[in-house]
Amino acid sequence: MTVIRRLRAMSLLPLILLLPAAVQAGAAVPPSAGVAEARTALRDSDACVERGNRGTARASRCYALDYGGYTRTLRVYVPHQRGGPWPLLVVLHGGGGGGGGMEGLTRSGFDRIADRDGLVVVYPDGIGHGWNDGRTDLKSEAVKRGVDDLGYLRALPGLLAQRFPIDPARVYATGISNGGLMSYRLACDAADVYAAVAPVAANLSVELAPACRPPRPVPVLIIDGTDDPIMPWDGGAVRVLWMTRGDVLSAPATFARWRALDGCGPARADAEVDAVPDDQTSFIVHRASCAGSEVTLYEVRGGGHTWPQGVPYLGPRIVGRVSAEFDANQVVWDFLRRYRLPR
Repeated sequence: MTVIRRLRAMSLLPLILLLPAAVQAGAAVPPSAGVAEARTALRDSDACVERGNRGTARASRCYALDYGGYTRTLRVYVPHQRGGPWPLLVVLHGGGGGGGGMEGLTRSGFDRIADRDGLVVVYPDGIGHGWNDGRTDLKSEAVKRGVDDLGYLRALPGLLAQRFPIDPARVYATGISNGGLMSYRLACDAADVYAAVAPVAANLSVELAPACRPPRPVPVLIIDGTDDPIMPWDGGAVRVLWMTRGDVLSAPATFARWRALDGCGPARADAEVDAVPDDQTSFIVHRASCAGSEVTLYEVRGGGHTWPQGVPYLGPRIVGRVSAEFDANQVVWDFLRRYRLPR
């Protein structure tokens, strides 16, 4: 099995930050007459790109809905306890992956958190295995087709709320790589829907950074590796094997840009932590407090294009090291859960 086929089978391809995708993650459907954004009710489906991870007692379920001329598939995990309204966490896969693979990449950690704390977790599938995150120089299906992922992800919480008891003031987004860049776009252009975001292995693109003007301070958690061979810590071209996929700011510049947008005070750094010496990584947390917000950067020293304590989907020569220093699932949730949309 080739490397690419292996990765597609696992749906763990955040490193292929938008390879030209031959397989689409959503089939086109005829749009309604005169309606650019066709929407139908959420329905059961077996067409999700990949199966979800079976690391919990109960599995996530596959659903579908129609939006913008496409049938969009997604996996949803609902907590076992009754009640609500619950927070909603939207978890976005990397380019070349799928929602089920993202559930696997995170070792179903968000599903376990959902059962413990009570939240709904959704793992959407991008069209062509990718997201239209605002970079215009990508050769992905989502960009070539002009897929309205921003509109879809803005509408998704309301569409899910028709089926599940969701608190609209506690909607959050996280994601890796292409999914992380899409999370930034939601913070910029959907701050009235998403209370806070947590991109992983992703910096602001040079195209989105100057255009980003959210109407309020948005809490942002950034987790980036200093040895990421794909999303460069120091900024510049995103490089996937022999291809480039747009340019990004450095991780420190991304942190600084969000501090400026949120009107934060000076940044401060915690002491370096190396709790697992043999994993060849450590981390420093940089924090900046703002009025009603916070911007935080986890600098994972020696970390790669990976999810800390997540699945090591490829060897370190290709994607870098997976840090064992902290559980990214728990860090992301502990940050996001503190915030809700202002009234």
